[in-house]
Amino acid sequence: MVFTAQLQDRPRVLVVGGGYVGLYVALRLQKKIANAGGIVTVVDPLPYMTYQPFLPEVAAGNIEARHAVVSHRQHLKQTELIQGRVTAVDHANRTAMVAPADGGAPFAVPYFDVVLAAGSITRTFPIKGLAENGIGLKTIEEAVSLRNKILECVEAASTETDRAKRARLLTFVVVGGGFAGIETITELEDMARTAARKNPRIDVAELRFVLVEAMGRIMPEVTEKQAEWVVEHLRSRNIEVLLNTSLDNAEGNHLKLINLPDKSPAQEFDTDTLIWTAGVQANPMVRSTDFPIDERGRVMVGADLRITGEFGPVENAWAAGDVAAVPDLTGGGVGGFCVPNAQHALRQSKRLAKNLWASRWDKPLTDYRHKNLGAVAGFGQWKGVANIMGVGLKGPLAWLAHRGYHGLAMPTFERKARVLSNWFLTLFTGRDTTMLLDLDQPRAAFRAAATPPAKKPAPAADPVNAATETKATAPVK
Repeated sequence: MVFTAQLQDRPRVLVVGGGYVGLYVALRLQKKIANAGGIVTVVDPLPYMTYQPFLPEVAAGNIEARHAVVSHRQHLKQTELIQGRVTAVDHANRTAMVAPADGGAPFAVPYFDVVLAAGSITRTFPIKGLAENGIGLKTIEEAVSLRNKILECVEAASTETDRAKRARLLTFVVVGGGFAGIETITELEDMARTAARKNPRIDVAELRFVLVEAMGRIMPEVTEKQAEWVVEHLRSRNIEVLLNTSLDNAEGNHLKLINLPDKSPAQEFDTDTLIWTAGVQANPMVRSTDFPIDERGRVMVGADLRITGEFGPVENAWAAGDVAAVPDLTGGGVGGFCVPNAQHALRQSKRLAKNLWASRWDKPLTDYRHKNLGAVAGFGQWKGVANIMGVGLKGPLAWLAHRGYHGLAMPTFERKARVLSNWFLTLFTGRDTTMLLDLDQPRAAFRAAATPPAKKPAPAADPVNAATETKATAPVK
């Protein structure tokens, strides 16, 4: 049975997803659409947008977790917000089905315009043991959990006397040598070594960090010379870089690696921390729509960001970001399409909002055209690499460029201020290596205190002594 939620009865711009694209489209349109008598509605299972480039720094204790997200309620005050998932879109009838995040009954949402902004999810492969033992780094929850896990491993290893178990606790593996993987392993290595230096029972040299990359080079976003420098930099920090290598099995936290392309056996070792950063894929929810999808699962759009089918643009349907195959008119990109990164998503959202509003007044639409300005990456305090408009930087200058760019790119002034204050304090106080325990079971302490202690069982009678006592107390006849 389909129920109807208490929704505003106004012409609706339905935004599917509240990430980069969804947040900015809503921010730019909410007032205009409201003044015109309509409403912007954002549907997302989370009540916030996550600025994903900050996740490695959240995991490493440089940024407070809540400062790397932007609250929908706080900043989309003229937007109708629904916490749930769009499970299907019937554009022929201008209706979307929504499943509430709290598990309630699904309901239909009518709309006039729809914007697909569902983003991407982590791309994985059918590797045994990966789902059970791995963790990604695409959500704020994963970043917080990963930070606490690594600090717990360092602390637990400091009292572990079994050499094999100690080595397992202090071995940290990242699969994927793109920007996300490199920033993750360097930030976490920086944090773990800082934590180890504070613990007299741990020798920093015991920590082992391993980067596994299936390709013959890392970080395709920078020049080959820079990529080679990054590998040298990682190895100078005693981070093992295994190129042309793939994860074959992760059952029981025992990793089996293979060489590529011949798939011959490589290393085998145990680890309690396996981090997967080997790519993303378009959110599969687009397959539950009546829009055209390409071979990579992305919805097809034109350069003006209208969804485009075999017979041209689809009326009142738009898409951008990781979920969309957006033509790259600058001649860059991959296969003629914009690469799935935050830089494109942020700029596409602004162009989409302008074009959607222009379409309401039958004004000409403008194609999205943005030449990639380059790439910046941070590798821990005062370390990094950057390629800005063909100019290569490394070390402190690249680190400053990384912080400058992402500080400006963080949505809303309020969040910018919080992040910048985090960074400023960290320069003087150092990164925060305090771990928070039992986040996955917050009621454990209360439950233990509220549970009455078990009654001690009465001591069992000794049959020998019982017989002796019986004889001793028996009446004399």
